Amino acid sequence: MPLRQHRTSSPPRTHHRSFFLALALLPWLGACASAPADRAARTEFDAHDDPIEPTNRQIFSFDQFIDKHAMKPVARTYRDYVPEFVQHRLHDFLANLQGPVIEINDQLQGNMTRGWTTFERFAVNTTVGGLGLFDVASDWDLPFHDADYGQTLGVWGIAEGPYVVLPFLGPSNARDAVGTGLGFVLDPLAFVGGANALYAGYARGAANAVDDRADQLDSLDALEADAIDFYARMRSAYRQHRALVVAQGIAGSDDVASSGSPGDATALVDP
Repeated sequence: MPLRQHRTSSPPRTHHRSFFLALALLPWLGACASAPADRAARTEFDAHDDPIEPTNRQIFSFDQFIDKHAMKPVARTYRDYVPEFVQHRLHDFLANLQGPVIEINDQLQGNMTRGWTTFERFAVNTTVGGLGLFDVASDWDLPFHDADYGQTLGVWGIAEGPYVVLPFLGPSNARDAVGTGLGFVLDPLAFVGGANALYAGYARGAANAVDDRADQLDSLDALEADAIDFYARMRSAYRQHRALVVAQGIAGSDDVASSGSPGDATALVDP
């Protein structure tokens, strides 16, 4: 399942090189995939833009195995047994930690009004909200919005590219995979350095993963129960959702209607 990303300083830099090496191999893998000769099958093949589908399906199965036996049970236990008050405080705290990255992407997208809102939210919630434990800013008419590097690349006009499934991280595409890599490298914690920053990054990533997965329990269960081919359904849902996210970045507003199914558009967490 798609999870939020995390990373920090010195030791992970080798991981960064491995990540970008894997990204560099994507075009080669796509070239190795043979397109069907039948015209109708070729049309469908091109429409999905999934040239390494057999490999993607294997990674998807691996991700589903990890989710079924690890992430989902932990998330369900967290949702069912941890007091709601604690869940809300953790969720608000994690959302506040995203502020600096959202601010950077707002500015890169030229969305100055959204950027100012992000800055005000972060300032209010970090101070009045007790380091972000309470989302005071929303009550002050400063609503939350998300922004990431994949969205920014889309706003700049970079096409999504082939669909890919990333181990542990789930559905993506070439553009969003590069955005994920940028998120790793440009993580503010990466510039702090030291073992404490490294452990803080791991702890934040684990907390984000549990919080996100708990929030998706019902929606993803419904999506899977409804699907004849869950892989294809997730691929469609992801592409619709990310198209909506990019459209929101271009418009500078979340008030952009989805062109796809509302269930598909809201079922996924950003890469």
